[in-house]
Formats: sequence, structure tokens, C-alpha cells
Amino acid sequence: MDPPLSPTTYSDGLKKETWRNSLILSFQTLGVVYGRLSTAPLYVFGTIQTTDFKSNETAYEYFSFIFWTLTVVSLLKYAFIVLRADDNGEGGVFALYSLLCRHAKVGLLPNDRSTKEVMQHEEVSTLRGKVESRARKAIRNHRSGHYLMLFTALFGACMIIGDGVITPSISALSASSGLQRSLSNIKYTSSTDAEQTISDDLKKYVPVPSACVITIGLFVLQYYGTHKIGFMFAPIVTIWLLFISGLGIYNVFHWDPKIFSAVSPAYMYRFVRKINKASWKSLNSILLCIAGSETMFTDLGHFSKRSIKITFACLIYPVLVLCYAGQAAFISKHWNDTENFNHLSESVPKHLRHVFILLSLLASAVGSQATITASFSIINQCLALRCFPRVKVIHTSDKRLGQVYIPDVNWLLMALSLSVTIGFHDITRIANAAGMAIVFGMIVTTCMMSLVIALYWEKSLLVSGCFLMFFGFVEAVYVSACMLSFHKGAWYLFVISAVSFTIMLAWHYGTMKKYEFDFQNKVSTEWLTDYSPGLGVSRVPGIGLIYTDMVTGIPAFFSHFITNLPAFHQVLIFVSFKPQPVPCVPPRERYLVGRVGTKDYRIYRCIVRYGYCDQIRDTDDFEEQIISSIGEFISLEESDCESLTSPEGRMMIVGKPLLDRNALIPIHDTTSVAGSTSIANNETLGSPLEDSTERKTPVRRKKVRFLMPEGSPRMRESVREELQELINARESGTAYFLGQSHLTVRDDSNFMKKFLIKAYVFLDKNCLEPPVALNIPHAALVEVGMVYII
Repeated sequence: MDPPLSPTTYSDGLKKETWRNSLILSFQTLGVVYGRLSTAPLYVFGTIQTTDFKSNETAYEYFSFIFWTLTVVSLLKYAFIVLRADDNGEGGVFALYSLLCRHAKVGLLPNDRSTKEVMQHEEVSTLRGKVESRARKAIRNHRSGHYLMLFTALFGACMIIGDGVITPSISALSASSGLQRSLSNIKYTSSTDAEQTISDDLKKYVPVPSACVITIGLFVLQYYGTHKIGFMFAPIVTIWLLFISGLGIYNVFHWDPKIFSAVSPAYMYRFVRKINKASWKSLNSILLCIAGSETMFTDLGHFSKRSIKITFACLIYPVLVLCYAGQAAFISKHWNDTENFNHLSESVPKHLRHVFILLSLLASAVGSQATITASFSIINQCLALRCFPRVKVIHTSDKRLGQVYIPDVNWLLMALSLSVTIGFHDITRIANAAGMAIVFGMIVTTCMMSLVIALYWEKSLLVSGCFLMFFGFVEAVYVSACMLSFHKGAWYLFVISAVSFTIMLAWHYGTMKKYEFDFQNKVSTEWLTDYSPGLGVSRVPGIGLIYTDMVTGIPAFFSHFITNLPAFHQVLIFVSFKPQPVPCVPPRERYLVGRVGTKDYRIYRCIVRYGYCDQIRDTDDFEEQIISSIGEFISLEESDCESLTSPEGRMMIVGKPLLDRNALIPIHDTTSVAGSTSIANNETLGSPLEDSTERKTPVRRKKVRFLMPEGSPRMRESVREELQELINARESGTAYFLGQSHLTVRDDSNFMKKFLIKAYVFLDKNCLEPPVALNIPHAALVEVGMVYII
């Protein structure tokens, strides 16, 4: 019996991270992960209404909130706890959800059920020997809890996508607003009213156009990938961090060295004791100090836990504390005698303000990179788990599997971000929406993390409950502040999230219903192997690759095809792609091969497993990989403990670690002569239709050799004949069968079902073609249409 698919094997292909690699990744995180956290000082105090500052004590109270929010949420929760819950190097709410799917059996995705039907050798749980906890039993037996977890994960993904729309807008607009204030300080010597009007108009209309230019430039650069962007942006963020840390130290010692006494929680208590509606709203701005903390976890797949944790604890956290302390010290002395005293630019010495404007423009341009990268990561995970319409995903690195770029999503985010900039053109309103996205994303992570603690880490319910109550209380405080500003910009986030959630839910629902229809209307293998010959079905030369989501039985569209056209190829291979809730599946555990019927029928089933970071179906040699795996299965079957006739559903993993080469190796050379010599057994495999003594001219053929593992017994005659038939069928040509579904809804269905199915049909027609069809020659493609009545 083959060993179960172990999650620990998914990173076998990655080299162990050295300190040198950690330092390089730490440097890159500055340009990708921490750009937003680093530029938050530009708008944290600046978005608080100046009328909310009643005395110098107010600055102390706000700084106390900032210090403890950074410490509790960013440092304690994310850097020290949440980063430990990675899914084999991947982070984000869907990574937490995939952990729960595997270890608590809460998955609702179609592959969760069908995969279990055939992977009987993997039914032994990794938790064997352990008593199933009461919490896991309770969750597993309540179907409603499964739906709630999926909806929670989808909602968290929508918050991240919404944040990816809003953050580029507020980052670019805050920097361009600084440029506007710099222009407003220019003294004009002209006395003509016309020239003065022109200058006033210039000051008025500079922020929005310049913010749009910065936003467009940022999204255009995404094409180059996280690795190059990280090295490109990291020096900018590094210089910015050095500048604001020096600025913070200067302001603390020059204006108010006693500001660090505000780290006492007593100042927060004073603020709460005299709270009113106006001052409570200001907490929405304080929340922005932890903007970007969620992306520390979501962007984990692009870097590593060690690099992210080291950079934050040793550099980002102390620099931000110094910067906010310095700004609070400046405000405490100028809260009633300077216009715009709460903006960071006002605390900069006059002879350095031009340097500050330049650095803030550059830093703000890269400050939203973290949320854009996080949006790519979360959508890539949703794609593999069938919760998002098909879009093209480009892997920009062969070393870090999580570094992806999605062109369609990139341009859509850019268009929406520009609409926010042009439509609102007000930092305060955009900040309200940004704060809402931040806090709701964190609440989702807190809820999912508490379940991971109880169900995956198997800690007591008391520990899980304490985590939920403590961090949930902190985030609930900020939620209440954000809801007070719902009508002032925050509503836009819910519009974006509602659209995103509807798309994800419709796609998941349609995919699941389509699978259920296929499952209910599939025919047994006996129909194809036993009854079809009596119906006059004939076999034709070649290989037929039938792509289906079914891993048992015959898909309905293929039986529909045979009923109307009674013929199929001499070798049939049913190919199914099954996404796994893991980052990647190693090649040695990717292909599961079995038989349909007896050996004489030459019908096989191949299940291709892939993770949400794998890119399997876009490879040009995928057909050769399938045929090689079938050949390896044929050669290994004789030494397997099972009988030669495997029952339907029993699969064998090919490409095990004990093998150092495959049974069939594709040779990409069509100039070979038929009847090439096999290396393994020194036997000539010529075509049965030719006599080697009568061949006069070379025949151009596609050549496939087979090799047996070292030390294996001599190949049986029946095995050699079966491999020869596979080679001959390959040379005769390959046809690809795809089912083309047309979904319709019953007339008596409720409104919600009709809406979701129609939305799915619309998305299916307008999104990317199924990946399996991308590299298929049109002349060899056979699409079989069927009407699905849901």
C-alpha cells in the first residue's frame, strides 16, 4: 500500500533557507510587504479632524492607541502567532481554510468528495492513533458550520481584494497632497489677477492627476514580478525608513521628550473616559497605523516566515514607533497655532521639506505594492479551489512558487483604484473605506485562526477562546469606530466586496452543481466495457483523452457521444484534474493511474493532482507526461501486490521516489526509423504491420522508448505487448474529448438559484477557456455538448 500524500513533501523541492537567503528576502520584503506600513504615517494623524485635538493631552492619547495597536495586533498577533499557521509556505485566509479542509474535514468543494472515492490507499489519516477531539467531531457533523467557514473565507478574500483597490488610491493621493501643500507655500510675485488664478487652479488640481499617474505607473510595473519589484522598491523604502526614523528622533528630543510616557495604557483609559461620537470616529484613522499587517500573512508565499518576522521586529516596528512618537511630540506643541499641524510634512524642518516631498512621492508609489501582491495571491488560491472564474496566472519566479502575476486582475484593480481617486478625491473618505477593509480582514483572520488553534494545532478550547476574545475585542473596538463613518466613503468597500463575493459564490455554486449533475448522470464502467460491444461499438486506431471531473464511472457527455456515434479509440484515457488544498504537489505524487475494466479493454484512468501554486495544464508536453505515466503504470503493475485486474477506483501512484526513471520516455525527434531499439531490454519494438526485412525507406514517427527500473525482473510478454500497443496508438494520433455544458435552471427554482446559475453561465462564457484546452490542436479537439438542467 502506498504511503499517504503527506503535506510535508510539498516543499521537498525547495532548498532549506539559509541566513543569506533570509537576509536577501528580508531586503525584498521592504519593497513589497512593508511599503504600506512604512507609508502609513503620511495619513494616520493627517486624516484626524483638527477639531478633535482639544489639548496636548490628546496627542498623548492618540499615540498611546497607536503604540498598543501596533504592539498587540501587528507584533503579537501577526508576527508571533498567525505567521506560524502557514500552509506549507502559503498564507492568507484561504491558506487557513485549506488547513481546516484537510484536518477538520470541512471542505465543500467537489474534489473533496470525489478524490476520497478513489484514493483508497490514502484513507489512513495523518491523525491515526489520535483520538478525534470533541471540537473536530462537532464541526464535522454540522454541515451549516462548513458553509459558514467557506463564506467567512470568501468574505475575507473580498476584503483583501477591496483593500487592493483602495490602498493604491489613498497612498498616491496622500503623497500628491503633500506636493499640493508644497506648491501652496510658493510665494508668487506677480500682481495680475489672471496669473494668480492660474496658480490657484494649479494648486487645486495637482493632487488627483498626479495620483492617477502614480497609480497607473505602479500597476504597469506589476508585469515584472515580485522578485524584480522587490529589489526595485526596497532601496526607496529603506531610505524612507531611515528618513522618518531620523525625523522621529529629532521631533522627540526637539519638541517633547516626555512623549514616551504615553505608552502607558492610562492615556487610553483617559481617552475612553471622556469619549464622544466625534472623538470615537477618530479611531478609524488610528486604525490605519496597522494598515498592511494583514499582508504580512497574505504575502507569505512570496517570501518566508523568517524574513518577514525579522524585518518587522528588528526594523519596521521600532522605526514606526519612533516616527509616530516624533509626530505626536510635534502636535502636542503646535495643536493650536499651526494650520495642518497634524500632517507629517508639517513636522519636517523647512530646509528638508523638498527632500521629504520627493521621498514621500516615491515611497507612496510603492506603498500599496503589498496589497496588490496580496490580491494576486488570494485570487490564485481561490482559482485552484474553484472559487473564482478562470483567469490567466503567470508565475514570475521558479524559486518562490507563490510569486504570481494575474494580468486581468491587475488592470481591473487599476481601473477601480482610479475610479476611487477621481470619484472621492478626498483622503479622509478613502481612509474610512480603507479602515473598514483592514479591520474586517483582521476579524476574519482572527476567527479562522481560532479554529486552526482548536482543530489543527489541537489546543484546548480555552486557548482558542482566549485568542478569539482578546484579539476580537481589540478589533471590535475599531469596527464600531468604522461603522460611524460608513456613509462617508466606507460604503464603497461594501459595494466592491458584494460584487466580488457574488462572483465567487456564483462560480463555486455553479461548479458544484455542475459536478453534482455529472455525478448523478454518469454511467457505470460496465456500460462501456460489457454492453457497448453488443451495441455495435467499434474501436479505431489512436488514443482518446477524455477530460472529465469524474474519477469513477463514465462521464455523461462521453456516453452521449458513443450513443450517437458508436466508436472510440483503441486506447482510452480518462483524465481528471483534482485541485488539492495545498500549495504544490511534487511530481512523484502527482499522477494516479488505474484501469477501467480488464487489461484487454486498454482503458485507463489518470488523476492529475495539483496544488494552488502549481501550473500543470499549461505545459506543452502534458500529453507526453500522461502517456509516460500510463507506461510506467503498465510496467509496475506486474510487481504490484494487487491483481492485474484492478477494480474501478483503485489507483497507483507512479513516479515514486524509489524509481530513478520512467517506463516511457518521450523522444522529441520525429526523424527516427520505426522499430527503434529499447535500451532496457535490448529488444526491438517494430510495428506489427511492418516486416523489418522489407523496410526500404525510413518512416518518420513519434518515438517513445520505455525503460524498466534497475533490478526489476525481465518484462513479461503481455506487458511488452501492451506497451507496444500504447506506442502504436500514440503514433496513430490523439484525439481530445471535452464536455461542453449548457446550464439551464428549472422553471420552479427560487430566485437565488436562478440568479447564481445565470451569473455562473455569464462568467463561464466570458472568462478564460478551460486550461486543458489551451494547447490542444483544434484539428484533434472534439467538443461534446450537453444541456444540464439544474
